Amino acid sequence: MARRRQAMKATVIGSGPNGLAAAITLARAGAQVRVMEAQPTIGGGARSMEMTLPGFVHDHCSAIHPLAAGSPFFRNLPLREHGLEWIHSRYPLAHPLDDGTAAVLHRSVAETSAALGAGGEAYGALMQPLVDRWELLADEFLQPMLHVPRHPLLLARFGLLALQSARGLASRFASEAARALIAGLAAHSSLSLEAPASASIALVLGMFGHAVGWPLPRGGAQRISDALAAHLRELGGVIETGRMVDLLDGLPDADATLLDLTAWQAARLGRGRIPARLEKTLASFPHGPSVFKIDYALDRPIPWKAEACHEAATIHVGGTFEEIASGERDVSRGVAPARPFVLLAQPTICDPSRAPAGGHIAWAYCHVPRGSAVDMTSAIEAQIERFAPGFGQGILARHVSRPVDLEAANANLDGGDITGGACDLWHLLARPVPSPNPYRLGRSNLYLCSSSTPPGGGVHGMCGYHAARQVLATAGMG
Repeated sequence: MARRRQAMKATVIGSGPNGLAAAITLARAGAQVRVMEAQPTIGGGARSMEMTLPGFVHDHCSAIHPLAAGSPFFRNLPLREHGLEWIHSRYPLAHPLDDGTAAVLHRSVAETSAALGAGGEAYGALMQPLVDRWELLADEFLQPMLHVPRHPLLLARFGLLALQSARGLASRFASEAARALIAGLAAHSSLSLEAPASASIALVLGMFGHAVGWPLPRGGAQRISDALAAHLRELGGVIETGRMVDLLDGLPDADATLLDLTAWQAARLGRGRIPARLEKTLASFPHGPSVFKIDYALDRPIPWKAEACHEAATIHVGGTFEEIASGERDVSRGVAPARPFVLLAQPTICDPSRAPAGGHIAWAYCHVPRGSAVDMTSAIEAQIERFAPGFGQGILARHVSRPVDLEAANANLDGGDITGGACDLWHLLARPVPSPNPYRLGRSNLYLCSSSTPPGGGVHGMCGYHAARQVLATAGMG
């Protein structure tokens, strides 16, 4: 009589979206899964909490989620059944300009093109083919770059565009509005806009904005994590909070341990279990720039000069392409910019549940050199006031998070790096090592499943999904 195969046992350290995605993937394959989280609440970067005043619910890190809405993995989960509801503002994105107008990303490529004036036709020619094939493209680039593509010609055409610098991409457009729109999208990459592949994130975020929007979860980013956790528990998974893991020794026996941790944390925890050369490579994985973040409790909506900004949950504050490029270039050179590019979210324009009646919240951050101690509060607020005069009069309270504060609240935000490491061209291809299987750490039973692995930062769960698929393949279950 054949012996019944014992279920695989897996431990996941870290309950960010990637850790939960890995746990769900394994649990769906029949594994017994235990998730250990150091913080008292789950979610990693996808958490929400009262940071300023009672009743004002702010997001710890991520706030707007085009990649989550378009994630090939999340789309196949019953997250709505577990309370996740996406909300869309009228416009996914607005980018105010000094003349009182704004460049606006509409859900429709045609409407966006029409509103961009002289740059509109070129914008439509660029974006519409990508939007038409967005699901196929997402399946290709939301995985390791070193893979055999299912749609090689489509991926090659996208790659030729994505490998450009943002400046090269913006040179297609005659209007300053179109160029500014591209600059703001590209600046999410944390790269200089002259860097190779800085165009890639502009194309991806623009494409997702048209295809699925830039939504936010009703109630805050915590709802994404809570829905993932509820589904995991439904599958039999166990989650333990308040479980700091400093050593792997002493953990429950497991066939595989997955680390939703940075490459640097993995190097430390894996010491003695992974090859010394790999440990050194992980420990020396370059960082991205840091972030300086402010959460605001407001007694009124932000008084934008441009009407469109009142109907977009995400605002890119920075002016022209050249101004944004100058600020991001300063960061890449180790200088805190005097006029930073500010990414701002105003969730309560479409989700009033996040603040008491009549109140509003806003979330804003800018890039700064790694570990910078410069207080960017005045610089950020000056940029907002530039396009929304009187903004400061509506501030009830602010919660300032310097790079060191972000790391203290979430060890994965090492030195204020929210992307899990550098996102330049080489470190998109070799993340964190040049390999078609960057998730397994040597021949050990340790796997890395964080944003330090492909496809990188963002709330999409694909790093965790791919790492878990590798675990299953190694065990002969994939």
